[in-house]
Amino acid sequence: QVRLVESGGGLVQAGASLRLSCVASGSPFNNYAMGWFRQPPGKERQFVATLNWSGGDPEYADSVKGRFTVSKDNAKNTVYLQMNSLKPEDTAVYTCAAGFAVGSWHSWGQGTQVTVSS
Repeated sequence: QVRLVESGGGLVQAGASLRLSCVASGSPFNNYAMGWFRQPPGKERQFVATLNWSGGDPEYADSVKGRFTVSKDNAKNTVYLQMNSLKPEDTAVYTCAAGFAVGSWHSWGQGTQVTVSS
């Protein structure tokens, strides 16, 4: 397994941008598919975006397509989530996950809070 630590969350106004980072340690990062998920207040965890092990084949939830971009830097053991044009409904705890394949997640971070005010 791999240890994941997210950062970059915060309180922003609608229309602003944030970039979340997820740093991995403890295992070869370039072997892993990576995902971002979020849990809005009072709701279940939702899929946001994924990348395969090589950093390709990005997939996005319909609600974030065109606004969010996921990327992976194997040299820095880091996966990013660039979030633009944020909306109040993007408010959630954002968590990254690692797995040997998309959908087979075995490691999760603790999450970072993103709050978007209207």
